[in-house]
Amino acid sequence: MKLNLTLILFLLFGITSTQAQNEWKLSTEKDGIKVYSRSVSYSKVKALKVNCEFKATTSQLVAALLDVKACTNWVYHTKSCTLIKQVSPAELYYYSEISVPWPVQNRDFVAHLTVTQNPETKVVTVDGPAVPGMVPAKDGIVRISHSVGQWVITPAGNDLIKVEYTLQVDPGGSIPAWLTNLFATEGPLQSFKNLRTQLQKPAYKNATFTFIKN
Repeated sequence: MKLNLTLILFLLFGITSTQAQNEWKLSTEKDGIKVYSRSVSYSKVKALKVNCEFKATTSQLVAALLDVKACTNWVYHTKSCTLIKQVSPAELYYYSEISVPWPVQNRDFVAHLTVTQNPETKVVTVDGPAVPGMVPAKDGIVRISHSVGQWVITPAGNDLIKVEYTLQVDPGGSIPAWLTNLFATEGPLQSFKNLRTQLQKPAYKNATFTFIKN
């Protein structure tokens, strides 16, 4: 039983004794957005962590994250994003294709998005791991089979929220070093700058959810 539990933790969260020893290192900081990275044993691509603050409510950010069709407006190099299945107001599946500079092949994945809130602290967690199946693999596109993304949204008062985003992904196939560095530094900065703008759109201004207390 102990072995099975350890294996599950590794598959879901990438937790290993080696990773536990790797500290997050600040890679870049700009416009109040801090991007950290650390090595992981199962991927050539480092895990990423982003910390920042937004002038918004928790519900506004959750509304933007659940609005998958609009992800092309702010998520770095996202070519398409399509809702596959709406399980509930707080749970869905979506398909996304990532545009990658030639000659590297585009990547795609299916993610399972779930939103939960701690009723005492009001901290909201949005999990978005990649899941197999649901959309057939496509010729000329590399399917991402392992990706674990998580948003932790903490209310900070005065319509401010603190956001921590972590991502561990194995993009599969061959990725040149220059492209890896581009997606690890420019990608998070550009995405979060775009998200800051996206949150000010009227569509999210008065967002409310029965499963979230701001």
